Amino acid sequence: MDPGNWVTDIAGGSQFAYRLIFVLLISNFIAILLQTLAARLGIVTQKDLAQVCRDNYSRQTGIALWIFAEIAISACDLAEVIGSAIALNLLFHIPLLWGVCLTALDVLAILYLQHRGFRYLEVVVVTVIGTIGLCYLIEILLVKPEVAGMVQGLLPTKEVLTNYSMLYIAVGMLGATVMPHNLYLHSSLVQTRAIERTPEGMQTAVRYNLLDSALALNLAFFVNAAILIMAAASFNRHGLYQVAEIQDAYHTLSPLLGVKAASLLFAVALLCSGQNSTLTGTLAGQVVMEGFLHLRLTPWLRRLITRMMAIIPAIFTVLFYGAKGTNQLLILSQVVLSLQLSFAVFPLVKFVGSKALMGEFASPRWLHAISWCVAWLIAGLNGYLVFIWIRGAIH
Repeated sequence: MDPGNWVTDIAGGSQFAYRLIFVLLISNFIAILLQTLAARLGIVTQKDLAQVCRDNYSRQTGIALWIFAEIAISACDLAEVIGSAIALNLLFHIPLLWGVCLTALDVLAILYLQHRGFRYLEVVVVTVIGTIGLCYLIEILLVKPEVAGMVQGLLPTKEVLTNYSMLYIAVGMLGATVMPHNLYLHSSLVQTRAIERTPEGMQTAVRYNLLDSALALNLAFFVNAAILIMAAASFNRHGLYQVAEIQDAYHTLSPLLGVKAASLLFAVALLCSGQNSTLTGTLAGQVVMEGFLHLRLTPWLRRLITRMMAIIPAIFTVLFYGAKGTNQLLILSQVVLSLQLSFAVFPLVKFVGSKALMGEFASPRWLHAISWCVAWLIAGLNGYLVFIWIRGAIH
């Protein structure tokens, strides 16, 4: 859950009502599948995806994959910077430029939590997402959405392939939900748990991690769906089809719903989502750099490098394009995440299906076939989006 989810869900709900709920649902299933594969790889090989790539690919290929992973992490961090700055502006009227700069200070919170251990990080993430979910549960009760529209939104529509704006938002939703760097992170974090190194022990660990991922990601799906449904019921229903900006959503919620607390809940949840993505982005950056390059930086230095890569474009956008530009940049960052997915997904599917690497824990044929279908579906959607964009640019 990060601000990128927010802006794509709000844009999708306000522009297309409930019609993109199916994209969130399919993205959630894809995320569960890929996170499960990442956990299986980490448990069996005792290496994360970055380390396995380094061991099995040439140095040039490994460096290229590292660069793509860093682009994804920077895109995610950019969303966190902008989202947190917007939340600070909405809650405390701190100017966007100052808010962007203040996000550099969250390195102190990250260092403290890392020092306390991974379990504390997990508790913080679950608490934050629970807070977001509670805020949106209250919002949903206030907005009273159309049940028939929500049910119909679970069914895929061909319009997503013919309407460029809908496809752009859908690809952004996919990138915001799956996020390539989380595959590297998950394959590493599962190794922090005590696992009995026997076939039975590893099978049990794989099974429990499937349950763990399913519970966590289904919770995230319901929160994402709640944001989209809120936008559809609050804005699209009232003819506000272009409410794609977080600030607009904040300012129009209370008047539309007749409850002053609606906007406050919205802003608090947004700030929580920004801090949540800070945690995962920092950890993923360390895993990727150490895995691909065998280079380990101190956490504060790694955090500052990542944050500076995000703050610079954010400051530029705020200075020259203002609030409207930051929201467009937020959506673009999620599309960039989706475009980087294949560079993590294809190696992951290949390695988990390899009997030479995984032995008896290699993906069974049915799972391997589904995994390749998902990998090519992601690549196909991204390729189609790029093709339409290039064709439009030429004409």
